[in-house]
Amino acid sequence: MRRTVVEPMPDNPQTDSTPRIAASARRMDQSLAHSLAWRAGADWFSQILSWSSFLIVVRLLTPADFGLVAMAMVLWSYLRYLGEFGIPQTIVTLRDLTEDQLAQLNSVALLLGLSCFGLAALLAYPLAAFFKSPQLIWVVVVTCTGLLPLGARAVSEGLLNRDMRFRTLSLLDAITSIIAATTTLLMVFFGWGYWALVLGNLAGYTAQSVFVVVARPHRFAIPRLDSLRQPLTFGWHVLVSVVASSAYERLDNVTAGRVLGQAALGTYGMAWNLANIPMEKLTTLVTTTIPTYFAAVQTEPAALRRYLRTLTEALSMATFPATIGLALVARDLIPLALGHKWDGVIVPLEILSVYATFRSVVALLGKLLTAVGNPRFVMWDDLAALIILPAGFYIGSRWGTSGIAWGWVVAYPLVALPLYWKTFKTIEMPVGEYLRALRPAIHGTLVMIAAVSLLKWELFQRGSSLLRLVLEIVTGAIAYSATLLLLHRERVTTFVRSAQSFRRATLSEQQG
Repeated sequence: MRRTVVEPMPDNPQTDSTPRIAASARRMDQSLAHSLAWRAGADWFSQILSWSSFLIVVRLLTPADFGLVAMAMVLWSYLRYLGEFGIPQTIVTLRDLTEDQLAQLNSVALLLGLSCFGLAALLAYPLAAFFKSPQLIWVVVVTCTGLLPLGARAVSEGLLNRDMRFRTLSLLDAITSIIAATTTLLMVFFGWGYWALVLGNLAGYTAQSVFVVVARPHRFAIPRLDSLRQPLTFGWHVLVSVVASSAYERLDNVTAGRVLGQAALGTYGMAWNLANIPMEKLTTLVTTTIPTYFAAVQTEPAALRRYLRTLTEALSMATFPATIGLALVARDLIPLALGHKWDGVIVPLEILSVYATFRSVVALLGKLLTAVGNPRFVMWDDLAALIILPAGFYIGSRWGTSGIAWGWVVAYPLVALPLYWKTFKTIEMPVGEYLRALRPAIHGTLVMIAAVSLLKWELFQRGSSLLRLVLEIVTGAIAYSATLLLLHRERVTTFVRSAQSFRRATLSEQQG
């Protein structure tokens, strides 16, 4: 199949004798930077509002309320991907699909959304019986109503990503996050309890789907199997992969709820969410944008190596201190931020933060392999994880929520190693080159751990919790930043200069 490929800059641009290729690569880099900047700005704006409302909501609701909604999300997380059937990623990667094929895929996605909602209604009672929670039935039905608009937007979302309209997507994400957070907060004040969480999420999903379809509408057509064989096969591999990954990411919650109970699930779920916040926002920012750029240079190993190396270095320098830093300050942070009723969050949070550190850089590998047309390997790796990780969760549940958290730390490397092997083989990347990209973050994080641990030992229980927390954060930030400046000044300077050049290019573009 013929593919549209943007020619990349080679690993050493100074030796390149073709200015056209270098200029094309610079334009791609600037486009990626602009896309990430828009994503970051919109995400942080909406996140400030979301977390401001969340800190209020978490004090008004109980762990049991959050646990009930988490139970419903177990089914939702599977069915939402089935409704999309990997169609957005298929459109991004298979870049020469015809307008008629896109119209057929639009009909397929809509039908799948309807079918998945019907399936959710049928499974609501068995799921409630499994969790021994009768009120879960209507929570599941209402939550999964959001599958209808999600199916209608799959093709439109894929086209917006393929066309690199990330500015539009970023603004829509920010608006819908505000809608969801505002709806949840208002309903909590009016005493709706856990229904505030359910209906707030539903309002966000529905609004986002409407906005996406309006921004990039596409017609429908009667599906024909002979025309859709290739995209549906690709989509099937993506679907199985995301369903499997969604399953094993939720099965720790299933294990906590089934073995330890609803309150334990609420505590563990809170620890999971907090541990993944530093990683999730930054990693999602990159992994929702970079597949389009990976796909644009999918036949160019040199460009793929450069993107993976640069993004890994940037992500690790941003996420490692955040995730490990969260673990270091958890014992003072949780009582202050959430109250002592959430003290059970502390230990699993400390453990899960270690997993989140590793996960932040592994997340790029599956995206790269899928973008270069190899979703089958990612699918089989995720299916293997669906066996390995739940076994770790179940064994760990003998030691409570902390044991389930340890299941991630012990078992996840077994899932990540095959992805590393396949990625390095596909793009011809030496292991040493990849490890050099991680070196600044590792050095800075190790020094930060030593500095904060020494401070905690000196302070012990002296002073207020707030004072200790502030001193720990300031000490960690100084230790990490100083290490980067002393040992890796060249890399830090390079990133600063790149950011400045991208900012100037953005301002020039806006003025033009």
